[in-house]
Amino acid sequence: MARDEGLEELLREDLGMEPGLLEKAMFGGRAWLLNGNLLCGARDDGMLVRLGKDRDRWALEISGVAPMISRGRPMQGWVRAGPAVFGDDALRRQLVEAALAFVRSLPAK
Repeated sequence: MARDEGLEELLREDLGMEPGLLEKAMFGGRAWLLNGNLLCGARDDGMLVRLGKDRDRWALEISGVAPMISRGRPMQGWVRAGPAVFGDDALRRQLVEAALAFVRSLPAK
């Protein structure tokens, strides 16, 4: 799977110098972890965002956002945002901020 370097750069800018943040190769693209917990990712098929189980309903109402599918199964609490969504600075940042809020609530690994 090819990388989306433009999306990767947008996420780097949005995440800034968040304490405890780590970027690494995952999911056929890049992933960001916060205190050892997966936070979000960038692949050629979209931006992956961890919102938490039963906390993703609002995001799934946005056109261009779908459940994240891994090995044919939906991943609870994760969504995939397409280019129209991650290309919209306000929508992308809203998703990133919601992911940060959820992952900050998790115990560090």
